[in-house]
Amino acid sequence: MVAIPTARRRAGARPAPTLARPLVRGLAQTLARTFGLALAVTLAAPVATPVLAAETEARTAPVAERHMVAAANPLAVEAGLEMLDKGGTAVDAAIAVQMVLGLVEPQSSGIGGGGFLLHYDPEADAMVAYDGRETAPAGLDPRLFLDADGKPLGYMAAALGGAAVGVPGNVAMLAMAHDRHGALPWADLFEPAIRLARDGFEVSPRLHKVIGDWLRYGGAAAGELDRIGPARDYFFTAEGEPIPEGMLLKNPAYARTLSRIAQQGPAGFYDGPVAEAMVDAVQNAVIRPGALSLDDLAGYEPVAREPVCGAYRATRICSMGPPSSGATTVLAILGLLDGFDMGGAGVQTAEAVHLFAEASRLAYADRGRYLADPAFADVPVAGLIDPAYLAERRALIDPDQAMAAETVVPGTPPSKQSLRWGDDISPELPATSHMTVVDDAGRVVSFTTTVQIAFGSMLMAEGFLLNNELTDFSFRLEDAAGRPIANRPEPGKRPRSSMSPVIAFDDDGRFDFAVGSPGGGSIINYVAKAIVGLVDWDLTMQQAVALPNMVDRGRGLVLDPALEPLVPRLEALGHEGISVRAQTSGLHGIRAIRDDAGQVEYYQGGADPRREGVARGR
Repeated sequence: MVAIPTARRRAGARPAPTLARPLVRGLAQTLARTFGLALAVTLAAPVATPVLAAETEARTAPVAERHMVAAANPLAVEAGLEMLDKGGTAVDAAIAVQMVLGLVEPQSSGIGGGGFLLHYDPEADAMVAYDGRETAPAGLDPRLFLDADGKPLGYMAAALGGAAVGVPGNVAMLAMAHDRHGALPWADLFEPAIRLARDGFEVSPRLHKVIGDWLRYGGAAAGELDRIGPARDYFFTAEGEPIPEGMLLKNPAYARTLSRIAQQGPAGFYDGPVAEAMVDAVQNAVIRPGALSLDDLAGYEPVAREPVCGAYRATRICSMGPPSSGATTVLAILGLLDGFDMGGAGVQTAEAVHLFAEASRLAYADRGRYLADPAFADVPVAGLIDPAYLAERRALIDPDQAMAAETVVPGTPPSKQSLRWGDDISPELPATSHMTVVDDAGRVVSFTTTVQIAFGSMLMAEGFLLNNELTDFSFRLEDAAGRPIANRPEPGKRPRSSMSPVIAFDDDGRFDFAVGSPGGGSIINYVAKAIVGLVDWDLTMQQAVALPNMVDRGRGLVLDPALEPLVPRLEALGHEGISVRAQTSGLHGIRAIRDDAGQVEYYQGGADPRREGVARGR
């Protein structure tokens, strides 16, 4: 654990601005057009009293006095609240949420995947970052994503089947967190998910849609629908169509698996029949059998790490360090922006989007070269977010002109380590889920969890999907110059991630907000956007997560359709090849609203309107 240092307001640092009413009105209209949300009232004035949001207001101003859960599905949120209502901790609630998400949102996360969980305890004033990232099997062939000629495979050819399955880490990681921070009995946390799996739940519109998307863009294109075994029978009708929206879907195998884990702890997952079923599914997969073994499962160990923290304005931002690239890249973006008046630029004006894109391009360039599993590569964490280094990089940003593509290259951060790595070109497609929880004692969980791309490997074992997380490694082993790539596949290694769970603190060191998102390689931009909204534009949590997305990972600026009117001005600033398309983030966050004495008056939640999540509390 690490004590949270206080971020004091620096001399000359400007406070967060109050939005002018015309700008607020325009933003409200943009959000309403894009998402169908009636946000004008909440944008024009903050929530004045800690009144619980009615069901019809859940996406505009969810607030709570005692505890709160924000997650990607209402059933999962209710499971978390059930634990909090029983006196459970934030970790207790997060475990219950995860077990239900693995059932009702299986395309995004589950016990067959991994994740990163940040936990803050205000009584101890300490935070720990739990690493449940999957690991590569001991029998992994480093060339698993190369064809016979040494060329990278196409993504779907690499992603489906057994070869891309890493050792799942969520169960072991959550057990470690529960041992340290739980209050309720371990078995109690599984009851909501077991009930739903046994009795059935209605297939949501989003689950129906993403099954169809997989069929159109993944399975059908690869001709693999009839080769995915149990997943085919579970997610598709006899005619090969996605199971219909509203159908009552039961999963007795998942109920049995959860019951075993509930009674036996992690051993019920990493040993015995469940472990054997996972190994059988991977090693005997019809599509590209993999190397996962019983020894790999038995040997998996989660890691408790220190979070990586840095200041943005007067706010202290903490997130997950390597093997995630989330903390360093989010903090680098914010550190680069720290020298510009984003508040004065205005909410998502062309000038603000330009600065955000330029900072992102530089931060992602460093990420592509230096980030990997720290047990296998020297990662210059401190150097990548060093204020002096970021000041040097900031000098490359011209407020009036976009950088030429050839000038956006990795820098050389200060480091005592050997910086000998080549540039990574790992493919990273949208996926994952995020939850945020605050309990009655003010303990906070920010937890991003994944099975990789939608439905992971599409292999099922005992009612749950297995990840295809190894596709987060670089498909190439070295770059064009012959330099080894830090994030290349190696046995026992954890693939690099973009997951960016955040917990932030105000200038008195008190909990301010927690937020995170799914979205593959774009997670970093989604989270940074929300933080800019909260810190620079003085938005509510709901407004910040609902903002149209703007992403630049060094491959061209991508804007949500609501921002299309900015394209001519951005092109005049030198941005080339701008894409306009929907970007389905899944931001979920909670913010503490304090009175003049610094006491929490109420919690303010936010759930991304692009998905089916909610923020609810008591």
